[in-house]
Amino acid sequence: MTELMIKNKQLLLILLWMAIALMLRFANLDSKPLWTDEFSTLVFSLGNSFRGVPIDRPIDLPTLLQPLQFRPDAGIADVLNHLLLESNHPPVYFMLAHWWMQLFGPTEDSLVWIGRSLPALLGAISVPAIYLLGKFAFNSRLVGQCAAAMMAVSPYGIYLAQEARHYTLGILLVIASLFCLTLAAKKLVQRAPLPVWAVLLWIVVNCFGIASHYFFVLTLCAEAIALIAVIWLQFNQKLATSNNQQPNIWQFQIIWRLLAVALGTLAGGLVWVPVFLSNKYGSELTNWLVSGDRTFVDWIAPIFQALAGWITVVSLLPVESPNLAVMAGSAIGMAIFLLWALPILFRALKNSLKAPNTHLGTVIFGGFVLGAIFLFFSFAYILGIDLTRGPRYNFVYFPGAILLLGVILAVIYSTPTVKSRWFNLPAVEISGKKAVMLILAMGFVSGVTVNSNLGYRKYYKPDLLIPIIREVSKVPVLIATTQNTHVEIGELMGIGLEWERRKKGSAADFVTDLTDVTDVRKKGSAADFVADVTDVRKKEEVKAFESPRFLLVKQRRDAPEIVAGILDRTLSQLERPLDLWLVNFRAPVNLAAQKCQLESRQFPGVDGYDYQVYHCSRS
Repeated sequence: MTELMIKNKQLLLILLWMAIALMLRFANLDSKPLWTDEFSTLVFSLGNSFRGVPIDRPIDLPTLLQPLQFRPDAGIADVLNHLLLESNHPPVYFMLAHWWMQLFGPTEDSLVWIGRSLPALLGAISVPAIYLLGKFAFNSRLVGQCAAAMMAVSPYGIYLAQEARHYTLGILLVIASLFCLTLAAKKLVQRAPLPVWAVLLWIVVNCFGIASHYFFVLTLCAEAIALIAVIWLQFNQKLATSNNQQPNIWQFQIIWRLLAVALGTLAGGLVWVPVFLSNKYGSELTNWLVSGDRTFVDWIAPIFQALAGWITVVSLLPVESPNLAVMAGSAIGMAIFLLWALPILFRALKNSLKAPNTHLGTVIFGGFVLGAIFLFFSFAYILGIDLTRGPRYNFVYFPGAILLLGVILAVIYSTPTVKSRWFNLPAVEISGKKAVMLILAMGFVSGVTVNSNLGYRKYYKPDLLIPIIREVSKVPVLIATTQNTHVEIGELMGIGLEWERRKKGSAADFVTDLTDVTDVRKKGSAADFVADVTDVRKKEEVKAFESPRFLLVKQRRDAPEIVAGILDRTLSQLERPLDLWLVNFRAPVNLAAQKCQLESRQFPGVDGYDYQVYHCSRS
């Protein structure tokens, strides 16, 4: 086979992985409800602010959703001003997303799709990017192709790509930084200095990474651990093959250039320290990661949370399905798959460490992944900051894990027969190529699970709360919550958007039904029939479509009586009868004076929303 034919075949394979990646990431892209962090992305990327939402007084639905309105005159200055004052994130992704918004001009109906399409596209671009890195790191097209295929179908990667957040941009920057790390490691082995262009590129990539997400610093620390591992191995090899030789000039050059990378990155990172420290919302938006009293559960939770995150890099069947039988069958299926796959994967990993052509790359990315895991557990057990609670934070080392899987799958693919054996149990034999196909097939099915909202489901589920509200309340509704940061505003926005979506759907269904019925009636009576139905609609259906009012009461932990007083005052100003829904309301209330009776029925739990309903009468 000629070199041109080989290149064409490689290109076709990459295009295939890209097509699969695009399909899995864009399928059902806007079908899942937004959650609070996505609302932050959309509001700030539009150049808007949460501060325009009134506090301590009732507001209507359009007022609540006003920050989601597209403004053609908004600019980057608006994005920076609102983001840096109201959030704890650096601005690079939000600036990029702002240009994306300005390019497409989202409407109310297209906002969610446009907001999520940029991360989905960046997630698909990571497929050829990881191919190039895998090919360069291991000098193997097969490793690159296996890594690209795994990136395309990884359920974890699809989960990140289907959220209107900055993690897929972070993944691309991690890949770029790992390229520089790999080049530095290769130069160390070759005893050659790191090129100046690579020094500058590494600094620029690292600075952009920090300016995209502060946790990119963990990537850099893990890279330092991996580089130390490579240097240590080289030092030991030199001791074994030399007799106290003097250091060569190349050693001084690469040390100085690595130091230049470190200093340049440090300078670029220190720029954000005053911004981070001056942000009063920083601790409030991240305090959910901080462990309080160290109970037994707090000690073991990081282990199981980390394990769950690692498994979903490859496999995630519908274990979150509402159907108990499907959930149980999925758990059993994943367990069987892992019991079969893990011995094969671990044996291939050992072989990749032994083989000369894959040893260095395996050490680099193995050290990188292990270094990141060490940092995560150090944060959890030493600092009491459990980063494993947010699986999305694994983006800082996710590309490294994919590259390890790439070389492992390449080793398996090149092995005629692989065996899966636990202890002294009978071995299960299969050809290496079939084993790789099975692992990738599991990834593909798992990717479909994620984009079908049966895995990595949103924590906030207003789509489950709205039917309960509309079923229970046949009178006007006030939905109240206590507000501390823009997170609580996002929680109510989720309810508001879902209400609007269902309202439009119900109206469309009504029009369709109306058309169907009028078609079978005589033309002469059709107009009368429409008028009659419209009258009935006004009398019986209007309340079902009437949007609720919302109340955000400023959280006052030192003065809960003020919170209760604002709620009482608001209720006294509104017409009765009225149903009051307290949603994530973090303050004690006593509504007897307002003649509001707590609903005695037990309602199903809804993820992300603790709620109670009070029926407020006229007298």
